[in-house]
Amino acid sequence: MTNSTYSSTTPASSVVVVNPNKAAGTSAGQPANSAGPIDSGSRVGAPPVSATPVTYPGSSPGSPVAVQRERDTEVVWNVPFDRLDMSQSIDAIGELVAQDRPSYVVTANLNYCMLHDQDESVREITRAADLVLADGQPIVWRSQLDGNPLPERVAGSEMIIHLCERAAKEGWRVYFLGGAEGVAETCATRLQADFPGLQVAGTECPPFRQLTDQEHAEQLARIRYSETDLLFVAFGQPKGEKWIHENLSSLGNACCIQLGASFDFIAGTAVRAPEAYQKFGMEWAYRMARDPKRLVPRYAGNGWFLAKALLRDWQRQVKSWGMWD
Repeated sequence: MTNSTYSSTTPASSVVVVNPNKAAGTSAGQPANSAGPIDSGSRVGAPPVSATPVTYPGSSPGSPVAVQRERDTEVVWNVPFDRLDMSQSIDAIGELVAQDRPSYVVTANLNYCMLHDQDESVREITRAADLVLADGQPIVWRSQLDGNPLPERVAGSEMIIHLCERAAKEGWRVYFLGGAEGVAETCATRLQADFPGLQVAGTECPPFRQLTDQEHAEQLARIRYSETDLLFVAFGQPKGEKWIHENLSSLGNACCIQLGASFDFIAGTAVRAPEAYQKFGMEWAYRMARDPKRLVPRYAGNGWFLAKALLRDWQRQVKSWGMWD
């Protein structure tokens, strides 16, 4: 490998990739022949990034620990969720990084549960995932009706911040893939500003069209070349999960996570719901009100799925009492 930035003719909206063997003095996420670091100016229209420091047993900064975690899951609407809170989820992802192998994590919300119910290809993605985390308050509430409840919601838009904090401490390299033009780079530079030492292996905003076979091969080559430890993907659901699942063996030894609108929240191009909405599981209502054309049909489908799922739950409970033929 050379010390220069990988380049190709792929007409992606914006691409910055840095090889880990880059020339001395080159900032992470910066082309090796550029004059200065990526601008990491203050965030516009978004609060400062913050996260509570987290640690995982047996680790110290810069020391890999390969530990196979025995999964403890709770099945909600036929989706097996790992019983992990936010801190434990960061620990578990750290273990996947330390194993230095291809892996991926699903952050599943109510929409994902609906897709899992409807689409065999999504069920295959779920079965093959290394972790499935509950990114939806209704999922957590439903789990509390059983004897093995999920500890809390693990929101992808918060997890990305915790992971970048850990990455800066542990020396993990992070690649940001997806979003509108410039969003991934802005997201990455703002996280670098909040967590000094964060190594950005690359940022890329592909065009909103189907890539040619050559463009797709070059995209995968860029990610492998970067030797990233974490690959954050923002392609939407289930496109992101399907893309990761289909291309996992071609992405190097990265731990891959589809994170939806997280790039936009951090970049300031979208606003996350206030905390009160999040606490009461109403973040969907806030987002729907801000983008009704796109989200009303989606959330209507989610609501219909939820109603049917709760009805099936009630029927099973009544049958268990011997009151349903």
